[in-house]
Amino acid sequence: MDKLRVDKWLWAARFYKTRTLATEEIARGRVLVNDAEVKPAREVKVGDLVTLRQGVVTRTVTVKGLSSSRGPAPVAQLLYQETADSARLRQQSAEQRRLAPEPARSIEHGRPTKRGRRELDDAQRWGDRWSASIDE
Repeated sequence: MDKLRVDKWLWAARFYKTRTLATEEIARGRVLVNDAEVKPAREVKVGDLVTLRQGVVTRTVTVKGLSSSRGPAPVAQLLYQETADSARLRQQSAEQRRLAPEPARSIEHGRPTKRGRRELDDAQRWGDRWSASIDE
């Protein structure tokens, strides 16, 4: 086998769980072969450079082998080799995500309790005024 459809190769190399997902990602322009947008039927051969996006991670791999069937993960990893720049950028991105603050932590408390609402009303000291304007 000299060539294989790119969607089938991405599925066999376990980048995407199904061929349908691989096809959808290719159609969205998230997969490039030799720096060119492709269609799902485009054939890849050994030595081609494939750039793909998985979520927030962009990976660049070199095709090392072809397989028309999806095998176990250790066998699938033999089908490609990730470039050094891609691996370094992926590790940096993972480290940034690990060190980034959790978005939910910025919310100290949820909805105020009845007691909390009373404390807020007392702190604002609206009194008998119906408006926030200072002129009375």
